Amino acid sequence: MPLHINRLTLSHFRSHLYVSLTPDPRPVVLFGPNGAGKTNLIEAVSLFSPGRGMRRASAQDMTRRPEALGWKITGEITTPEGDQDIAFQSELGQPRQVRINDKPAPQTRLGELVRMLWLLPSMDRLWIEGAEGRRRFLDRMTLSFFPGHGDASLTYEKAMRERNRLLKEQVRDPLWYKALEAQMAVSGAEIHANRQSALARIAQAQDQASTRFPAAQLDLIQTEGEMPDGEADLRAAFQESRFRDLAAGRTLVGPHRADLYGVFAAKGVPAADSSTGEQKALLISLVLSNARALVEDFGAPPIVLLDEVPAHLDATRRAALYDEICALGAQAWMTGTGAELFSELGERAQYFEVTDTGTGTAVTQVGSP
Repeated sequence: MPLHINRLTLSHFRSHLYVSLTPDPRPVVLFGPNGAGKTNLIEAVSLFSPGRGMRRASAQDMTRRPEALGWKITGEITTPEGDQDIAFQSELGQPRQVRINDKPAPQTRLGELVRMLWLLPSMDRLWIEGAEGRRRFLDRMTLSFFPGHGDASLTYEKAMRERNRLLKEQVRDPLWYKALEAQMAVSGAEIHANRQSALARIAQAQDQASTRFPAAQLDLIQTEGEMPDGEADLRAAFQESRFRDLAAGRTLVGPHRADLYGVFAAKGVPAADSSTGEQKALLISLVLSNARALVEDFGAPPIVLLDEVPAHLDATRRAALYDEICALGAQAWMTGTGAELFSELGERAQYFEVTDTGTGTAVTQVGSP
């Protein structure tokens, strides 16, 4: 049985007072007018993966207004390890708590049980905006292959924050830096190795597939200078950069300065110089390649979240996207303003109409368009 959510309930989450869905393993279509709460629903689904969800929102921001009572999400997910009951709860002013099979659990456990990918309208400018968004996109892909990548990133960021504090305070004694830099070198080398391995798996999945979506050549570059990639190289780079870092008041070298460089392979044109439609198609291609690679590595396709993606594709590309999702066997949660955007799916999907009732949100299962 493929990885899928078979029960989802939301209480006081965003615009939803209470919602309960019991989907089957097929793709899930959520349609309705703008502002009805479709994106809020798939944001709730995104919380079943490690991190802060697809909007990177705080627990307080997710609570329903004006009540502001906190919120709760529960779900039953079929995974390669069997069915799992997963619950998230946030009391007012408190961080999100995770429970798996009624026991407290770390977020890293979610990464072991559930693989999840997403594509949002806010990512359409990924190739032309700052490197931070591309790093985040790369790290989401990497996390799907290596659940421990999140812990390595947290360890690196914690040590870097402490090092940056010393730099801002103009501390010059090398003894204060050595232990932090050693820790950053270990976790930084792991981060870099994970990213490189993830890119290799994506490239292999692209090469092995026949698809209507264009392939992207991807490379990991340093925003300035060369990319130190091993533990010893990183430790030396941190030491050599201390003088510059002291002047800047922050760490100027390391995996946090990496950037994802993409090229439209068929044309040899940088992704940033491609048309808007080509950039969107490249992103879809990467998500599909990521999913194909996970079928081999994880033994099941990931859950895929596609927010308003069909609205920006012509009928031919929409049909191709739906065909690839169904061929993968992925439970893709897709949103759109009208059911007609999903007509090419037919009976291969399940359809839910989302409407705003004035006091909450109604989610009603309907037949195919």
